[in-house]
Amino acid sequence: MRIVIAGGHGQIALRLERLLAARGDEVAGIIRKPEQAEDLRAAGAEAVVLDLESAPVDEVAGALEGADGVVFAAGAGPGSTVERKETVDKAAAVLLADAAERAGVRRYVIVSSMGADAGREGDEVFDAYLRAKGAADDAVRSRPALDWTVLRPGMLKNDAGTGLVRLEEKTGRGPVPRDDVAAVLAELLRTPGAAGRTVELISGPTPVADAVAAIAAGR
Repeated sequence: MRIVIAGGHGQIALRLERLLAARGDEVAGIIRKPEQAEDLRAAGAEAVVLDLESAPVDEVAGALEGADGVVFAAGAGPGSTVERKETVDKAAAVLLADAAERAGVRRYVIVSSMGADAGREGDEVFDAYLRAKGAADDAVRSRPALDWTVLRPGMLKNDAGTGLVRLEEKTGRGPVPRDDVAAVLAELLRTPGAAGRTVELISGPTPVADAVAAIAAGR
């Protein structure tokens, strides 16, 4: 498979690139800064330099040509402004969806956040973040041309992954290593039956492949 990852230099994205490359997939990561390209190459991924806050949809669609799936793993990051929550966490996800439709790429997996809600109230930056993520999820889920999955991890940790997770419509809050988030994304990409689902992810008792298979089976 050829997979294109938006936010290709993020912590989850680099882990995912290594996993996909190791299993023989062709991987490309969309990055904003050319100096990040070497890290992607070290992970086994091609670097595509594009600024998703300013690139036209045709240019992004060109980067997706021939892909079997796309992952939106971009984010404005901690310390960013309310405005960038809108331009990155929301608008860039919508742009990637527009580009995927234009390029004929159906599979779209978006890394969201537990608690994402377009109707979230509050004036804090974190409230704006959850509103932006929720609005992005809604925009992606509204598109019949996409085979989407929305993944909402809990508290992200840099602990070594265990390969054991809880992946359900509602899990309750809890931590999850970024290693395991990447492993779940890799499994979702090759599990078409998991499309059309919004699921939360925390550490748990179930091997990743079994957890994703259960989601695909509607359990």
